[in-house]
Amino acid sequence: MAAMLAKVHSAAVLGIDAYPIEIEVNAGWGTAAVIIVGLPDAAVKESKDRVQTAMDNSGYKYVMGRTTINLAPADVKKEGPSFDLPIAIGMLAVTEQITAPRLDEFVIVGELALSGEVRSVNGMLPIALCARQQGKRALIVPVDNVAEAAVVQGLEVYPARNLRAVAEFVAGKGELTPVREDPALIFQQSRRYDVDFLDVKGQETAKRAMEVAAAGNHNVLMIGPPGSGKTLLAKRVPTVLPDATLDEALETTKIHSICGLLGKGQALVATRPFRSPHHTTSHAGLLGGTSNLTPGEISLAHNGVLFMDELPEFHRDVLEALREPLEEGRVVISRASGTITFPSNFMLIAAMNPCPCGFYGDRRRECRCSPAMIQRYRNKVSGPLLDRIDIHLEVPAVQYKEMAGEAAGEPSEKIRQRVEAARAIQRRRFQHTNARMSPKEIKEYCRLDDECQELLKMAMTELNLSARAYDRILKVSRTIADLDHSERIQSHHISEAIQYRSLDRQLWT
Repeated sequence: MAAMLAKVHSAAVLGIDAYPIEIEVNAGWGTAAVIIVGLPDAAVKESKDRVQTAMDNSGYKYVMGRTTINLAPADVKKEGPSFDLPIAIGMLAVTEQITAPRLDEFVIVGELALSGEVRSVNGMLPIALCARQQGKRALIVPVDNVAEAAVVQGLEVYPARNLRAVAEFVAGKGELTPVREDPALIFQQSRRYDVDFLDVKGQETAKRAMEVAAAGNHNVLMIGPPGSGKTLLAKRVPTVLPDATLDEALETTKIHSICGLLGKGQALVATRPFRSPHHTTSHAGLLGGTSNLTPGEISLAHNGVLFMDELPEFHRDVLEALREPLEEGRVVISRASGTITFPSNFMLIAAMNPCPCGFYGDRRRECRCSPAMIQRYRNKVSGPLLDRIDIHLEVPAVQYKEMAGEAAGEPSEKIRQRVEAARAIQRRRFQHTNARMSPKEIKEYCRLDDECQELLKMAMTELNLSARAYDRILKVSRTIADLDHSERIQSHHISEAIQYRSLDRQLWT
């Protein structure tokens, strides 16, 4: 009996994109053994045991001769259990337990339970995009992943419940119903937030600063005592950012899918992400690049908000590693196994106390910290990191009469309308936000008249603002002018922007 060969198409994730995998199953004479080659990791090597048991429990016979399974390309490491289902289909085809003449049309992905049920896998959206790019007609995926994959238009997506159903379908003896999803309808149903700026009592200055920050995509540092509402404000910033576009939602969903953060049956991340890592988070946890080169918190916050509470408590190397992603909008991870680039275009909102105990400058509570303790605490946030934060915002404790008052603030919807109008002005000016203005663009779009020049000169001199504050004030002034629909930056725009840098003098000089 001559050796027989079957080929099944699958895909694997590398970084945030997928690449095609061709699974070759060769059955021939020899001592009974199953050998998997092509740089498989431990989970892939174990798949032969899962596949054998799943085939037995699905009513099929397991191969008895020497079987070689090659995962091509052979020079890229294969990880995870997502090759179980295509390997099983390849074994059934090579042993002629099924006849599948159209097997070349499908991309098949899925983990097998011992019972033969198909379990979900991570990274299904990039796999679906890869299948469409390869010109495949259809994709067979686990039931729990089908909504995510069906977002990709121009591709038939079939739900796989168990091995037998898939085997009969590719053999033309059974039916699977393709699933289709409408991204526009998903946006309409899912683009809702559980929080609103209406919930915030008092803090009118802080809310205004958050509106300015959202309009220009400026990074913010909030400084105030415990309980002043810093976290409350930060959590509501995504609600006033412009609605995510489909391309942004797809990119965000890819990252969350790879990390296994999509809910069961969830098709898209339709809202702006909000990530709040704990201050004990490691360098790899924040930037990504664990042994499997997976995205970190700053990539999970892509197209949304990264909130870092208790900023000085983060490890120094973690804080310094933020500098390049804040500047470039991406993070490059280099390891012995390779180099991966993850997107990380996020809005940073950081919060800290004015001192270790949190009550420096509080009229109602006495600060117990010595000047040396306060200085050491503040110096944990370096100048180069502060150089990438446009707005320094003081958030004082809320007074009782504000908390008990009946006056309601503006809802997020009204604030978002103003933010979107300001962003539209920026799009007409250039293809990015004011926070990303280059020195050349600052010179062109932030021209000041004599009155504004004098005001800014006086602020730099008398308030002893640092040199880094100059460009930041101009960028924020441009955003405030855009919110006012003003072509020129006026003196009151400069005055408000200076107010958002006064902490530069109070805390770091």
